[in-house]
Amino acid sequence: MELGRLAITLPLPFADARACVDVARRAESDWGYEAIWLAETNGCESFALAGALAAATSRVEIGTAIVPVYNRSPAVLAMGAGTLAELSEGRFVLGLGSSSHAIVEQWNGIPFELPLTRVRESVAIVRQALAGEKTDFEGRTLSSRGLRLANRGEKPPRIYLAALRAKMLALAGEIGDGLIVNLFPVTALPRILAAYRDGAARAGRDASGDEVVCRFQVAVTDDVPAARALVRAVFAGYVAQPVYNAYFAWCGFEEEARAVADAFARGDRAASARALSDDLVDRVTILGSAERCREQIAGFVAAGVTTPVISPLAADAAGVQRVFEAFAPRGRRG
Repeated sequence: MELGRLAITLPLPFADARACVDVARRAESDWGYEAIWLAETNGCESFALAGALAAATSRVEIGTAIVPVYNRSPAVLAMGAGTLAELSEGRFVLGLGSSSHAIVEQWNGIPFELPLTRVRESVAIVRQALAGEKTDFEGRTLSSRGLRLANRGEKPPRIYLAALRAKMLALAGEIGDGLIVNLFPVTALPRILAAYRDGAARAGRDASGDEVVCRFQVAVTDDVPAARALVRAVFAGYVAQPVYNAYFAWCGFEEEARAVADAFARGDRAASARALSDDLVDRVTILGSAERCREQIAGFVAAGVTTPVISPLAADAAGVQRVFEAFAPRGRRG
């Protein structure tokens, strides 16, 4: 059963920053995972945690999936990526994305405007800086003049872009080195990859061999109804956010997306959670026995995901560890 280039996600529920570093050591030395991808919401700051992971490991790739392009300037993004390229000795991948209205506008007080333009211009400035050039860029949303990085590693880190729908997917294919995706049914993957590769083709490059990183929400359990309830509790607000609501509709869940948004808008969080149908939950998350979970992820790999990132859905720290152990590449080989 082909499961691709398996990775884990950090940070984790039930784990502080020091515990996450311990998990990273185990992921590399005990479990045999090939990469660690860092999410950034309201927990650990990604660049700080990535630096700690770089010091604590020697082999695994470390990437951000993702840091937003709005709440750090391109200069700060480039300095962070250059620092991490040095600390990791070339193992760092900079994953960027537009993020969401909640994180950008509500938490950071920054207008969530012109996301396609903001991503394009951020990448242009970051690439100039990481290439060792003195920045010289004037765009619609960003500008930079005269920055030359003092620390950037021997080789510029790759830049992967997160994308949801067709326009951002095409932009990711045009200017990115790889793609970061999550929360979609396997039936949507051909459409996702076609949009990404079409963007690359318009830029004159072949993206068929690019890495496709996908974070999977995984519950290894014999109580699937309880796991569905956990998914609803955690992700109803996520699906209610405008960018993700439009994305779920684009993936074929128009009725559910509308019901979630309507209930959330009137403040009925319980109804918003109930609007996530069993069909939606079962198709965008990975639930069931360890064998069934592996089969589901193998289906996504067969369809084009190259790097499944295991994100445990569990009620406690022991449950989180059981999920990682169930997918551990070293355990499967042994």
